[in-house]
Amino acid sequence: MSDQQLTARGAATRQRIIDVATREFAEHGIAGARIERVVAAARTNKAQLYAYFGNKEGLFDAIFFGSLERIVNVVPIDATDLAGWAVRLYDEYIERPELIRLATWARLERRPTGHLVADTDRLDQSKLQAITDAQQAGLVRDGDPFDVMAMVIAMSMAWSPVSNVYAASSDEPAETHDRRRDFLRESVRRAVAPA
Repeated sequence: MSDQQLTARGAATRQRIIDVATREFAEHGIAGARIERVVAAARTNKAQLYAYFGNKEGLFDAIFFGSLERIVNVVPIDATDLAGWAVRLYDEYIERPELIRLATWARLERRPTGHLVADTDRLDQSKLQAITDAQQAGLVRDGDPFDVMAMVIAMSMAWSPVSNVYAASSDEPAETHDRRRDFLRESVRRAVAPA
């Protein structure tokens, strides 16, 4: 059902489902999420949820791909300042930890190897082109643009909510986040600097 066909009340219900299900999937994963909890918290019913999303997998897909688009739009790449991009990604992970958790569940439960999403669903072409252009301009070290992007993203996730070393939160002192931002910025700057 497209958003254009929804009444204001229907759109509000659909958004409540998305908001509740985002938290549910982020906390429990695809297999552990329960539609019963989602519909109860969203004050709707299974029939309505299924009418909007088809099934549990369709609901996860809507939320997951929406989160991928959000990252692309809210934290657009600047290949002339990959260090600044990494810091903005760090901030987004702290601000919206559910986004990175959804990606982690997709990795664990759907695609344990290879790209996180199918080639037809990838949203990284503009990022790769930006890195290629920066490399050609002598601003970024040579190498496969995908590998450069993957390394910067991995560095930005060092303290993310899914870090296997230390998961940061927005409750930590501002000075701690500032220190990490400075360290991340300098580390990425050195990693991607032309030889």
